[in-house]
Amino acid sequence: MVVILLLASAGIIFLAAGMTFFLRSKRPTVTEQTDQSPKGAQPVQPVAREDNAIYQDNKLVARVLDPAINQDSREIRFGEIHHCDALLLPEECEFQKYRIMIQRVGFASRVDRAAPEKGRVLREVVAEILGYRVQ
Repeated sequence: MVVILLLASAGIIFLAAGMTFFLRSKRPTVTEQTDQSPKGAQPVQPVAREDNAIYQDNKLVARVLDPAINQDSREIRFGEIHHCDALLLPEECEFQKYRIMIQRVGFASRVDRAAPEKGRVLREVVAEILGYRVQ
């Protein structure tokens, strides 16, 4: 009786393993899925980036004034960052060829009274250089 149960359970396991292999072999692999592109589709051209802008998720989120890059201390100091309402401070950013993370802000204002068209303004900003962006 025990032998029959063991053989039956081994058969079920073997059958389940075979079905799993069969089902996996019918699904397209990740490479097959990513290689499929519509016929006649043009490759996406990279968008030219501005030297005085900060990007997050390939979107322009801020403009900068007076950037000072210090490679030795791996930081960039910005005199001012403006038009930065869309800038998420705790997230990684891209500036020129660098991946950066803003570490300190000396002064922040929702609206600069002298220039209200600038939107949110950050001054005396220090950002850490994390590395280089992939181009």
